[in-house]
Amino acid sequence: MTPARSFTHALAARCAAGADDTALLCLDDAGKATAHTYRALDTRARTVAAALAHRGAAGSPVLVSADGGRPAVEALLGCLYAGAVAVPVPPPDAIGAAGERIAAIAADTGATLALTDSAHAPELSRRLAGAGHSGVVCLAVDRLPDDGAGRRLPDLTGQDTALLHYTAGTTAAPRGVRITHANLLAAMADLRAALRTDSRSRIGGRLPLHHHLGLTGQLLHPLWLGATAVLMPPGLLADTPLRWLREVARHGITVTAAPASAYARCLAEATDADLADLGLGRLRTAVNAGEPAAAATLAAFARRFAAAGLRPDAVTTVHGPTEAVSVLSTARPPVHLAVAADALGRGELRPPDLGDPVRTVAGGTPAPGVTVRIVDPADATVLPDGRTGEIWVRGAAVAAGYWRRPLETADTFGRATAAGERGFLRTGDLGALLDGAVYVTGRTKDDLLVDGRALHPREAERRLARSGAPFGPAVVLAAHPDHEEIVAVQEIHGAGWTGRQLADLAGRVRDCLRAETGAAPGAVVLVRPGAVRRTAGGTVRRSLMRDLYLRGELRPLYVSAAPAAAERG
Repeated sequence: MTPARSFTHALAARCAAGADDTALLCLDDAGKATAHTYRALDTRARTVAAALAHRGAAGSPVLVSADGGRPAVEALLGCLYAGAVAVPVPPPDAIGAAGERIAAIAADTGATLALTDSAHAPELSRRLAGAGHSGVVCLAVDRLPDDGAGRRLPDLTGQDTALLHYTAGTTAAPRGVRITHANLLAAMADLRAALRTDSRSRIGGRLPLHHHLGLTGQLLHPLWLGATAVLMPPGLLADTPLRWLREVARHGITVTAAPASAYARCLAEATDADLADLGLGRLRTAVNAGEPAAAATLAAFARRFAAAGLRPDAVTTVHGPTEAVSVLSTARPPVHLAVAADALGRGELRPPDLGDPVRTVAGGTPAPGVTVRIVDPADATVLPDGRTGEIWVRGAAVAAGYWRRPLETADTFGRATAAGERGFLRTGDLGALLDGAVYVTGRTKDDLLVDGRALHPREAERRLARSGAPFGPAVVLAAHPDHEEIVAVQEIHGAGWTGRQLADLAGRVRDCLRAETGAAPGAVVLVRPGAVRRTAGGTVRRSLMRDLYLRGELRPLYVSAAPAAAERG
């Protein structure tokens, strides 16, 4: 088979070869499923492409804002068929911060067109106009009449930009990652190897389409395979975590993906009766994506749901930042290594001695075609196995750079090691290689330096989340880069707390952090549920939380030792 010139040509070929096969199975908020063939999808994609061509959108960014139903797919594929650059953004009513994110991306891209559906078009127009982008034209793709018959595909090559996918902004302002057609084609091959997929697969999960693995893994990948994508709207999954697994069983999904929090909630809420009603025997791969998971959580999930037919090797962890487009490493089943916490703080992985404090780190095997180096970010020296540094990677799926950010592109992409190896992406992740596996230990901008030791906040956050009621998600951060003050922001569920009760809860947070890290926070800030901002994949937006804290915008329930920047709410 001749390799496709572009991802667009590969999709069009799939639509032609399997015209009557089911491309999409779209579920509504009540769980009703509607099937759509490749022929129907191709027809609607050409209609959207004709509308975009009429407005001169070829080569230009086009916002795509929808909730993951058929109109979102038609909009994305219409951009590809028109040679436009699709820019996925959340629907304007997805979360409170969605409007801010859409406006920021509109400003960064300079987009003059936005594609959505008729249900979201008025609100999207209102949000954009309110942010000073009234010139952006919003088109409802479900209202476009069929008008693309016989339309020819644009003359694209692998180097043309297919997508701009904006980073979640966990440690910096969101940046548009420029993904070429060649990047997408390479990513599809990587995903096929990692997920063990083929044209018989049914793929669907909890990641939204504006999440990079939600888009590439849950939508574009099954369409590239000639398989079926099962789309679950957020409203369907809102009532109970188990609804996700019930839909997986009901529709014979073979590959699914969800953030770690979804696995933890299903584990916590499933009863024996629930397990008896689930049939997960057809599920071959259950991916933990979007946020790190505790080793105990995934192992317990696999054991618990074995009673529902879950295969012993189904649970899989993947690692891949937005800039990598695809997955960099996978572990099936998940691989976790117990190491000495003090040694890790000094930059080395070694087994703990008796009585040593222990940390558990997650690892995986580098994907085929991906070269991994562990590098000292100060001088680009490649470090030996067992030493921690920044994870650098090289592969055909790695993106081309950032949109209109030449300095940041030069700093992150196409980097060379001190030994002269070129073409590497600086992932910003910290980790180490050991016995052929790459272990992720943190983020370069997440680590806290206390008494000369590097402390990794994710472990402390997971311990706080496992502390039980009334604790929800937490974020542990450094308040200021120039001195060693740790701040813990902890969500508290429930209402009617007295000042004394809140003080006791803050003391529990302080004790938990001291036990986990050996250091006590300078301040404990208790906040209402939902105050800890997270990405679509569930990862804490640490940089944003730090900014909100320093600006006094967290509106806390209680502050144990109020810093100057915070206000009591």
